[in-house]
Amino acid sequence: MRPGFQRPRRFLWVDSWGTIMPMQPDHKNVLVLGTCQMLFGTGRGLFMVTSPAVALGIAPHLALATLPSGLIVVGNALAAMPASLFMRRFGRKTGFLCGTILAAISGACCTAAVLLENFWLLALGGFLFGLFAGFAQLYRFAVADAASEHFRGKAISLVLAGGVFAGLAGPNLANWGKDLLANHLFAGAFLFMIGTALLAAIMLLFLSIPNLTKAQRDGPQRPLPEIMKQPVFIVAAVSATVAQSVMNFLMTATPVAMIAQCGHSFGSVATVIAWHSVAMFAPGFFTGSLVKRFGEIPMITAGLTLEACCIGIALSGIEVFDFWLAMFLLGLGWNFTYTAATSLMTTAYTPAERAKTQGMMNQIIYTVVAIGALSSGALIHFLGWNWVNVGAMPLLVIAALVTIWYAAGQRKAARA
Repeated sequence: MRPGFQRPRRFLWVDSWGTIMPMQPDHKNVLVLGTCQMLFGTGRGLFMVTSPAVALGIAPHLALATLPSGLIVVGNALAAMPASLFMRRFGRKTGFLCGTILAAISGACCTAAVLLENFWLLALGGFLFGLFAGFAQLYRFAVADAASEHFRGKAISLVLAGGVFAGLAGPNLANWGKDLLANHLFAGAFLFMIGTALLAAIMLLFLSIPNLTKAQRDGPQRPLPEIMKQPVFIVAAVSATVAQSVMNFLMTATPVAMIAQCGHSFGSVATVIAWHSVAMFAPGFFTGSLVKRFGEIPMITAGLTLEACCIGIALSGIEVFDFWLAMFLLGLGWNFTYTAATSLMTTAYTPAERAKTQGMMNQIIYTVVAIGALSSGALIHFLGWNWVNVGAMPLLVIAALVTIWYAAGQRKAARA
Protein backbone atom coordinates (compact mmCIF):
# COMPACT_ATOMS: atom_id res chain seq x y z
CA MET A 1 0.00 0.00 0.00
CA ARG A 2 1.37 3.44 -0.95
CA PRO A 3 2.47 5.68 1.96
CA GLY A 4 -0.30 8.05 2.94
CA PHE A 5 -2.95 6.02 1.10
CA GLN A 6 -6.05 5.21 3.16
CA ARG A 7 -8.43 2.51 2.12
CA PRO A 8 -11.99 3.90 2.01
CA ARG A 9 -14.21 2.78 4.87
CA ARG A 10 -16.82 0.24 3.84
CA PHE A 11 -19.53 -1.60 5.61
CA LEU A 12 -19.10 -5.37 5.23
CA TRP A 13 -21.59 -8.22 5.09
CA VAL A 14 -21.37 -12.00 4.98
CA ASP A 15 -23.11 -13.82 2.12
CA SER A 16 -24.80 -17.22 2.32
CA TRP A 17 -21.47 -18.96 1.57
CA GLY A 18 -19.70 -17.27 4.47
CA THR A 19 -17.71 -14.90 2.24
CA ILE A 20 -17.06 -11.41 3.61
CA MET A 21 -17.91 -8.84 0.94
CA PRO A 22 -18.19 -5.04 0.78
CA MET A 23 -21.75 -3.82 1.22
CA GLN A 24 -23.36 -2.15 -1.79
CA PRO A 25 -24.27 1.54 -1.38
CA ASP A 26 -28.01 0.73 -1.64
CA HIS A 27 -27.72 -1.76 1.21
CA LYS A 28 -25.53 0.49 3.35
CA ASN A 29 -28.00 3.36 3.09
CA VAL A 30 -30.83 1.01 4.05
CA LEU A 31 -28.84 -0.10 7.12
CA VAL A 32 -28.03 3.48 8.17
CA LEU A 33 -31.49 4.92 7.56
CA GLY A 34 -33.22 1.83 8.93
CA THR A 35 -31.25 2.27 12.16
CA CYS A 36 -32.12 5.96 12.26
CA GLN A 37 -35.78 5.07 11.68
CA MET A 38 -35.50 2.64 14.60
CA LEU A 39 -34.06 5.32 16.88
CA PHE A 40 -36.62 7.90 15.75
CA GLY A 41 -39.42 5.41 16.38
CA THR A 42 -37.98 4.54 19.78
CA GLY A 43 -38.01 8.17 20.88
CA ARG A 44 -41.46 8.74 19.43
CA GLY A 45 -42.91 5.61 21.03
CA LEU A 46 -41.38 6.54 24.37
CA PHE A 47 -42.91 10.01 24.18
CA MET A 48 -46.33 8.80 23.02
CA VAL A 49 -46.59 6.41 25.98
CA THR A 50 -45.04 8.65 28.64
CA SER A 51 -46.32 12.15 27.88
CA PRO A 52 -50.05 11.40 28.47
CA ALA A 53 -49.22 9.73 31.79
CA VAL A 54 -47.15 12.76 32.84
CA ALA A 55 -49.69 15.25 31.47
CA LEU A 56 -52.54 13.68 33.46
CA GLY A 57 -50.72 14.80 36.60
CA ILE A 58 -49.56 18.29 35.60
CA ALA A 59 -51.91 19.53 32.83
CA PRO A 60 -54.13 22.54 33.69
CA HIS A 61 -57.13 20.56 32.35
CA LEU A 62 -57.59 16.86 31.55
CA ALA A 63 -58.72 17.75 28.01
CA LEU A 64 -55.14 18.95 27.39
CA ALA A 65 -53.60 15.58 28.27
CA THR A 66 -52.96 14.68 24.61
CA LEU A 67 -51.71 18.18 23.64
CA PRO A 68 -47.96 17.35 23.91
CA SER A 69 -48.48 14.28 21.68
CA GLY A 70 -50.57 16.34 19.30
CA LEU A 71 -47.86 19.00 19.07
CA ILE A 72 -45.51 16.38 17.65
CA VAL A 73 -47.76 16.29 14.62
CA VAL A 74 -48.09 20.09 14.52
CA GLY A 75 -44.31 20.46 14.50
CA ASN A 76 -44.07 17.76 11.86
CA ALA A 77 -46.58 19.59 9.65
CA LEU A 78 -44.77 22.91 10.01
CA ALA A 79 -41.35 21.38 9.27
CA ALA A 80 -42.37 19.11 6.37
CA MET A 81 -41.82 21.50 3.47
CA PRO A 82 -38.91 23.53 4.99
CA ALA A 83 -37.06 20.30 5.85
CA SER A 84 -37.38 19.03 2.29
CA LEU A 85 -36.23 22.32 0.75
CA PHE A 86 -33.38 22.57 3.27
CA MET A 87 -32.11 19.16 2.17
CA ARG A 88 -32.42 20.13 -1.48
CA ARG A 89 -29.98 22.96 -0.76
CA PHE A 90 -27.61 21.37 1.76
CA GLY A 91 -28.05 17.61 1.25
CA ARG A 92 -29.68 14.73 3.08
CA LYS A 93 -26.91 14.12 5.61
CA THR A 94 -26.75 17.73 6.81
CA GLY A 95 -30.53 17.94 7.10
CA PHE A 96 -30.85 14.71 9.05
CA LEU A 97 -28.06 15.74 11.44
CA CYS A 98 -29.83 19.04 12.13
CA GLY A 99 -32.93 17.02 12.95
CA THR A 100 -31.11 14.99 15.60
CA ILE A 101 -30.07 18.23 17.34
CA LEU A 102 -33.75 19.16 17.64
CA ALA A 103 -34.49 15.69 19.06
CA ALA A 104 -31.82 16.05 21.75
CA ILE A 105 -33.17 19.46 22.80
CA SER A 106 -36.66 17.95 22.90
CA GLY A 107 -35.52 15.27 25.33
CA ALA A 108 -33.89 17.91 27.54
CA CYS A 109 -37.12 19.98 27.61
CA CYS A 110 -39.23 16.97 28.55
CA THR A 111 -36.85 15.99 31.35
CA ALA A 112 -36.94 19.54 32.69
CA ALA A 113 -40.75 19.52 32.44
CA VAL A 114 -40.96 16.58 34.85
CA LEU A 115 -38.36 18.01 37.23
CA LEU A 116 -40.11 21.40 37.32
CA GLU A 117 -43.67 20.01 36.98
CA ASN A 118 -44.21 22.38 34.06
CA PHE A 119 -46.81 21.22 31.52
CA TRP A 120 -45.86 23.83 28.92
CA LEU A 121 -42.24 22.65 28.86
CA LEU A 122 -43.58 19.18 28.10
CA ALA A 123 -45.65 20.66 25.28
CA LEU A 124 -42.57 22.46 23.94
CA GLY A 125 -40.66 19.18 24.01
CA GLY A 126 -43.41 17.57 21.92
CA PHE A 127 -43.32 20.44 19.42
CA LEU A 128 -39.53 20.24 19.04
CA PHE A 129 -39.71 16.49 18.54
CA GLY A 130 -42.29 17.20 15.84
CA LEU A 131 -39.82 19.50 14.06
CA PHE A 132 -37.30 16.65 14.19
CA ALA A 133 -39.96 14.32 12.79
CA GLY A 134 -40.28 16.67 9.80
CA PHE A 135 -36.73 15.65 8.89
CA ALA A 136 -37.02 12.01 9.97
CA GLN A 137 -40.14 11.42 7.86
CA LEU A 138 -37.88 11.87 4.82
CA TYR A 139 -35.78 8.78 5.63
CA ARG A 140 -38.03 6.67 3.42
CA PHE A 141 -37.79 9.10 0.48
CA ALA A 142 -34.04 9.49 0.89
CA VAL A 143 -33.38 5.78 0.49
CA ALA A 144 -35.84 5.59 -2.43
CA ASP A 145 -34.08 8.42 -4.27
CA ALA A 146 -30.71 6.71 -4.01
CA ALA A 147 -31.86 3.11 -4.63
CA SER A 148 -32.00 1.36 -8.00
CA GLU A 149 -35.47 1.04 -9.52
CA HIS A 150 -35.87 -2.69 -8.84
CA PHE A 151 -34.76 -2.25 -5.21
CA ARG A 152 -36.79 0.89 -4.45
CA GLY A 153 -39.94 -0.67 -3.00
CA LYS A 154 -37.98 -3.09 -0.84
CA ALA A 155 -35.65 -0.30 0.31
CA ILE A 156 -38.60 1.81 1.50
CA SER A 157 -40.16 -1.09 3.39
CA LEU A 158 -36.84 -2.14 4.95
CA VAL A 159 -36.21 1.39 6.24
CA LEU A 160 -39.69 1.44 7.76
CA ALA A 161 -38.92 -1.98 9.23
CA GLY A 162 -36.33 -0.25 11.40
CA GLY A 163 -39.26 0.58 13.64
CA VAL A 164 -39.64 -3.07 14.72
CA PHE A 165 -37.09 -2.71 17.49
CA ALA A 166 -38.53 0.73 18.26
CA GLY A 167 -41.93 -0.82 18.84
CA LEU A 168 -40.56 -2.78 21.77
CA ALA A 169 -37.82 -0.40 22.89
CA GLY A 170 -39.84 2.83 23.16
CA PRO A 171 -42.57 1.69 25.58
CA ASN A 172 -40.14 -0.53 27.52
CA LEU A 173 -37.61 2.28 27.91
CA ALA A 174 -40.48 4.39 29.22
CA ASN A 175 -41.28 1.69 31.76
CA TRP A 176 -37.65 1.18 32.77
CA GLY A 177 -36.97 4.90 33.06
CA LYS A 178 -40.12 5.61 35.04
CA ASP A 179 -38.36 5.27 38.40
CA LEU A 180 -34.80 5.96 37.23
CA LEU A 181 -34.60 9.33 39.00
CA ALA A 182 -35.79 9.23 42.60
CA ASN A 183 -38.83 11.39 43.39
CA HIS A 184 -39.23 12.39 39.73
CA LEU A 185 -41.51 9.87 38.02
CA PHE A 186 -40.73 9.47 34.28
CA ALA A 187 -37.87 12.01 34.22
CA GLY A 188 -35.40 9.19 33.57
CA ALA A 189 -37.49 7.95 30.66
CA PHE A 190 -37.07 11.24 28.80
CA LEU A 191 -33.29 11.04 29.24
CA PHE A 192 -33.39 8.06 26.89
CA MET A 193 -34.75 10.40 24.19
CA ILE A 194 -31.50 12.35 24.30
CA GLY A 195 -29.53 9.11 23.96
CA THR A 196 -31.46 7.96 20.88
CA ALA A 197 -30.84 11.33 19.20
CA LEU A 198 -27.08 11.12 19.80
CA LEU A 199 -26.93 7.54 18.48
CA ALA A 200 -28.80 8.59 15.33
CA ALA A 201 -26.31 11.41 14.75
CA ILE A 202 -23.43 8.92 14.93
CA MET A 203 -25.10 6.57 12.42
CA LEU A 204 -25.74 9.41 9.98
CA LEU A 205 -22.00 9.99 9.64
CA PHE A 206 -21.96 6.82 7.50
CA LEU A 207 -24.75 7.94 5.14
CA SER A 208 -23.66 8.20 1.49
CA ILE A 209 -26.42 9.79 -0.58
CA PRO A 210 -25.04 12.25 -3.15
CA ASN A 211 -26.52 15.71 -3.34
CA LEU A 212 -28.45 16.68 -6.44
CA THR A 213 -26.21 17.84 -9.27
CA LYS A 214 -26.64 21.34 -10.65
CA ALA A 215 -28.29 19.87 -13.75
CA GLN A 216 -30.76 17.95 -11.60
CA ARG A 217 -31.52 20.99 -9.41
CA ASP A 218 -31.99 23.28 -12.39
CA GLY A 219 -33.77 20.77 -14.64
CA PRO A 220 -37.26 21.38 -16.06
CA GLN A 221 -39.89 21.58 -13.35
CA ARG A 222 -43.64 21.67 -13.55
CA PRO A 223 -45.57 24.02 -11.27
CA LEU A 224 -46.53 22.33 -8.00
CA PRO A 225 -50.30 22.60 -8.67
CA GLU A 226 -49.78 20.74 -11.96
CA ILE A 227 -47.95 17.92 -10.17
CA MET A 228 -50.68 17.76 -7.52
CA LYS A 229 -53.43 17.44 -10.15
CA GLN A 230 -52.06 14.09 -11.31
CA PRO A 231 -54.30 11.18 -10.29
CA VAL A 232 -51.23 9.30 -9.04
CA PHE A 233 -50.37 12.17 -6.66
CA ILE A 234 -53.96 12.44 -5.45
CA VAL A 235 -54.39 8.76 -4.60
CA ALA A 236 -50.93 8.45 -3.02
CA ALA A 237 -51.37 11.58 -0.91
CA VAL A 238 -54.96 10.83 0.17
CA SER A 239 -54.31 7.19 1.10
CA ALA A 240 -51.11 8.00 3.01
CA THR A 241 -52.83 10.91 4.78
CA VAL A 242 -55.80 8.80 5.85
CA ALA A 243 -53.61 5.89 6.97
CA GLN A 244 -51.43 8.18 9.07
CA SER A 245 -54.34 10.26 10.39
CA VAL A 246 -56.45 7.31 11.54
CA MET A 247 -53.41 5.62 13.07
CA ASN A 248 -52.29 8.71 14.96
CA PHE A 249 -55.84 9.73 15.96
CA LEU A 250 -56.53 6.37 17.60
CA MET A 251 -53.04 5.76 19.00
CA THR A 252 -52.91 9.20 20.66
CA ALA A 253 -56.21 8.57 22.43
CA THR A 254 -55.48 4.97 23.46
CA PRO A 255 -53.28 5.65 26.56
CA VAL A 256 -55.81 8.16 27.91
CA ALA A 257 -58.72 5.79 27.26
CA MET A 258 -56.97 2.85 28.91
CA ILE A 259 -55.76 4.73 32.01
CA ALA A 260 -58.36 7.42 32.67
CA GLN A 261 -61.55 5.77 31.38
CA CYS A 262 -60.98 2.02 31.67
CA GLY A 263 -58.68 1.86 34.69
CA HIS A 264 -55.96 -0.25 33.05
CA SER A 265 -52.38 -0.10 34.36
CA PHE A 266 -49.50 1.77 32.75
CA GLY A 267 -47.80 -1.58 32.11
CA SER A 268 -50.82 -2.69 30.05
CA VAL A 269 -50.68 0.55 28.07
CA ALA A 270 -46.97 0.02 27.37
CA THR A 271 -47.65 -3.52 26.15
CA VAL A 272 -50.49 -2.44 23.85
CA ILE A 273 -48.47 0.41 22.30
CA ALA A 274 -45.40 -1.81 21.98
CA TRP A 275 -47.27 -4.42 19.94
CA HIS A 276 -48.97 -1.69 17.94
CA SER A 277 -45.53 -0.36 16.98
CA VAL A 278 -44.29 -3.84 16.12
CA ALA A 279 -47.30 -4.31 13.83
CA MET A 280 -46.50 -0.96 12.20
CA PHE A 281 -42.94 -1.85 11.29
CA ALA A 282 -42.34 -5.62 11.36
CA PRO A 283 -44.15 -6.16 8.02
CA GLY A 284 -41.52 -3.91 6.46
CA PHE A 285 -39.35 -6.99 5.97
CA PHE A 286 -41.80 -8.28 3.38
CA THR A 287 -44.19 -5.43 2.48
CA GLY A 288 -41.85 -4.27 -0.29
CA SER A 289 -41.99 -7.72 -1.89
CA LEU A 290 -45.79 -7.73 -1.59
CA VAL A 291 -45.99 -4.31 -3.26
CA LYS A 292 -43.76 -5.53 -6.07
CA ARG A 293 -45.87 -8.69 -6.54
CA PHE A 294 -49.41 -7.34 -6.18
CA GLY A 295 -48.98 -3.63 -6.92
CA GLU A 296 -49.55 -0.48 -4.89
CA ILE A 297 -53.33 -0.18 -5.22
CA PRO A 298 -54.16 -3.70 -3.88
CA MET A 299 -51.81 -3.11 -0.94
CA ILE A 300 -53.38 0.28 -0.20
CA THR A 301 -56.81 -1.37 -0.28
CA ALA A 302 -55.68 -4.15 2.07
CA GLY A 303 -54.27 -1.61 4.51
CA LEU A 304 -57.44 0.49 4.59
CA THR A 305 -59.49 -2.67 5.18
CA LEU A 306 -57.34 -3.62 8.17
CA GLU A 307 -57.74 -0.14 9.68
CA ALA A 308 -61.53 -0.51 9.30
CA CYS A 309 -61.32 -3.87 11.14
CA CYS A 310 -59.41 -2.10 13.91
CA ILE A 311 -62.34 0.25 14.46
CA GLY A 312 -64.76 -2.68 14.58
CA ILE A 313 -62.69 -4.40 17.27
CA ALA A 314 -62.29 -1.18 19.28
CA LEU A 315 -66.07 -0.69 19.34
CA SER A 316 -66.66 -4.27 20.49
CA GLY A 317 -65.08 -4.02 23.97
CA ILE A 318 -62.70 -2.22 26.35
CA GLU A 319 -60.68 -5.09 27.82
CA VAL A 320 -56.89 -5.03 27.42
CA PHE A 321 -57.16 -7.71 24.69
CA ASP A 322 -59.62 -5.54 22.75
CA PHE A 323 -57.21 -2.62 22.82
CA TRP A 324 -54.29 -4.91 21.92
CA LEU A 325 -55.98 -6.48 18.89
CA ALA A 326 -57.36 -3.16 17.63
CA MET A 327 -53.98 -1.45 17.87
CA PHE A 328 -52.22 -4.43 16.25
CA LEU A 329 -54.56 -4.33 13.23
CA LEU A 330 -54.20 -0.56 13.09
CA GLY A 331 -50.42 -0.81 12.87
CA LEU A 332 -50.53 -3.52 10.20
CA GLY A 333 -53.01 -1.56 8.09
CA TRP A 334 -50.89 1.57 8.37
CA ASN A 335 -47.79 -0.29 7.17
CA PHE A 336 -49.46 -1.70 4.05
CA THR A 337 -51.09 1.57 3.01
CA TYR A 338 -48.23 3.92 3.91
CA THR A 339 -45.50 1.85 2.23
CA ALA A 340 -47.51 1.36 -0.95
CA ALA A 341 -48.52 5.03 -1.09
CA THR A 342 -44.90 6.15 -0.68
CA SER A 343 -43.79 3.80 -3.45
CA LEU A 344 -46.56 5.09 -5.70
CA MET A 345 -45.64 8.73 -5.04
CA THR A 346 -42.08 8.20 -6.34
CA THR A 347 -43.58 7.86 -9.84
CA ALA A 348 -45.20 11.31 -9.68
CA TYR A 349 -42.10 13.52 -10.01
CA THR A 350 -38.72 14.02 -11.70
CA PRO A 351 -35.45 14.46 -9.73
CA ALA A 352 -35.72 18.24 -10.06
CA GLU A 353 -39.26 18.13 -8.66
CA ARG A 354 -38.70 15.68 -5.84
CA ALA A 355 -38.02 18.12 -2.97
CA LYS A 356 -41.18 20.16 -3.40
CA THR A 357 -43.32 17.11 -4.21
CA GLN A 358 -42.11 15.09 -1.22
CA GLY A 359 -42.40 18.16 0.99
CA MET A 360 -45.95 18.80 -0.16
CA MET A 361 -46.97 15.18 0.43
CA ASN A 362 -45.67 15.31 4.00
CA GLN A 363 -47.20 18.78 4.45
CA ILE A 364 -50.64 17.47 3.51
CA ILE A 365 -50.29 14.34 5.65
CA TYR A 366 -49.20 16.03 8.84
CA THR A 367 -51.46 19.06 8.59
CA VAL A 368 -54.46 16.72 8.56
CA VAL A 369 -52.89 14.48 11.22
CA ALA A 370 -52.27 17.52 13.43
CA ILE A 371 -55.94 18.47 13.37
CA GLY A 372 -56.91 14.94 14.36
CA ALA A 373 -54.27 14.62 17.06
CA LEU A 374 -55.22 17.93 18.68
CA SER A 375 -58.92 17.08 18.64
CA SER A 376 -58.62 13.51 19.93
CA GLY A 377 -57.94 14.61 23.51
CA ALA A 378 -61.05 16.77 23.70
CA LEU A 379 -63.13 14.17 21.87
CA ILE A 380 -62.20 11.33 24.21
CA HIS A 381 -62.62 13.55 27.30
CA PHE A 382 -66.07 14.86 26.42
CA LEU A 383 -67.55 12.03 24.30
CA GLY A 384 -65.57 8.88 25.13
CA TRP A 385 -63.52 6.19 23.38
CA ASN A 386 -66.30 4.93 21.10
CA TRP A 387 -66.80 8.32 19.48
CA VAL A 388 -63.07 8.61 18.78
CA ASN A 389 -63.38 5.46 16.67
CA VAL A 390 -66.60 6.58 14.99
CA GLY A 391 -64.90 9.87 14.12
CA ALA A 392 -62.21 8.00 12.14
CA MET A 393 -64.68 6.20 9.88
CA PRO A 394 -65.39 9.02 7.36
CA LEU A 395 -61.67 9.31 6.57
CA LEU A 396 -61.48 5.63 5.60
CA VAL A 397 -64.53 6.03 3.37
CA ILE A 398 -62.92 8.98 1.57
CA ALA A 399 -59.68 7.05 0.99
CA ALA A 400 -61.60 4.02 -0.30
CA LEU A 401 -63.56 6.15 -2.80
CA VAL A 402 -60.41 7.87 -4.10
CA THR A 403 -58.64 4.52 -4.49
CA ILE A 404 -61.60 3.06 -6.43
CA TRP A 405 -61.65 6.17 -8.66
CA TYR A 406 -57.93 5.85 -9.43
CA ALA A 407 -58.15 2.09 -10.09
CA ALA A 408 -61.08 2.63 -12.49
CA GLY A 409 -59.07 5.27 -14.34
CA GLN A 410 -56.09 2.90 -14.66
CA ARG A 411 -58.28 0.12 -16.04
CA LYS A 412 -59.85 2.52 -18.54
CA ALA A 413 -56.44 3.72 -19.67
CA ALA A 414 -55.20 0.14 -20.04
CA ARG A 415 -58.17 -0.75 -22.27
CA ALA A 416 -57.60 2.37 -24.39
